[in-house]
Amino acid sequence: MALAERHVAMVLAWLLTGLAIPAAGQEPASLTVLSWGGAYERAQQQALFAPFSQTTGTAIRVESYNGGLTGLRQAIEDGNVPWDVIDMTRNDAMAACEEGLLEPLSPEVVAAAPDGTPPEQDFIANAFGQCSITHTVFATVVAFRRDAFPGQRPTSIADLFDQQSFPGPRALQRTPAVNLEWALLSYGVPREELYGLLSTQRGLRLALNRLDSLEDIHWWEAGDVPAKLLASGEVVMASGYNGRFFDAIVNRDLPIQILWDGQVQEYETWVIPQGTRHPELAKQFIRFATTTEQLTELANRIPYGPARHSAAMQVSTHPDNGRDMRLHIPTHPLNAERAVIKDDDWYAHTHHRVEERFQEWLSR
Repeated sequence: MALAERHVAMVLAWLLTGLAIPAAGQEPASLTVLSWGGAYERAQQQALFAPFSQTTGTAIRVESYNGGLTGLRQAIEDGNVPWDVIDMTRNDAMAACEEGLLEPLSPEVVAAAPDGTPPEQDFIANAFGQCSITHTVFATVVAFRRDAFPGQRPTSIADLFDQQSFPGPRALQRTPAVNLEWALLSYGVPREELYGLLSTQRGLRLALNRLDSLEDIHWWEAGDVPAKLLASGEVVMASGYNGRFFDAIVNRDLPIQILWDGQVQEYETWVIPQGTRHPELAKQFIRFATTTEQLTELANRIPYGPARHSAAMQVSTHPDNGRDMRLHIPTHPLNAERAVIKDDDWYAHTHHRVEERFQEWLSR
């Protein structure tokens, strides 16, 4: 389909969904989205932001953050919320919703699949929260420099903690999430027992003791740091987001490899903060960004699993480099064989207690 014809088709589809396009001479609306920056934001720009602006005339301004609720709490307390839509992990969205920081969101915001399948049947289980709509599945994984281990290479998440067989500094995110799960997995704790054990003082102690066994940890917060540390050789193994590592491997030709064993899968959601200036426009964007077509476009550019079954079936190759993106998505059967599904409900309800214990351990 020619570009002009495709644009006309998109506009007609937009009109049929009842979403507004500015009238001739009308000042274009603008929307501020808070997202995660880096390769992820670049993919969103191509698959979501630019097409939405082209179709509706709405200018999109993007700001970046590293997750968490501190900034949102402060903005609401100050009575000046600068964002209209936030890309937020599901456990943060659940906690924010309970605190009254987010607008309620109904599944009715989302469009049906192209074949008419209702959203509730087309989306993965538990995709719709009281204040959030899940759009993708990403994973925190371990990556390592191939040239650091020319002989035997890491194959298990337990190898992250084996600095005798795999010597060298590690980089880990400065958060209890994922680190605690990996620590218990390294003892051989079954995946289905992780959060039950972490709910006990003994479980937390075991996990922190395992982290204590690591020497020379480089703690990171911003998502682009792990690949930079691996690229510079400052560390030989690092935790990070699978999409960031994919970008480093494919677009920067870094000699690193992803270790899929023990990957921790998380849901990424769209939310609308309380006090936004454009709540209806925010809902229009979420409707557009969660369509089968746009979720497929996003997954074709960065390997995060679409939350819609109809989109997951259409993922194919990267439009620029021709890579088969299906092989790099966390939910692919070959990658997900030993995956851990992050218990967002557990984190939403235990966050303060676990975070406090983790910070106490860090400050020793």
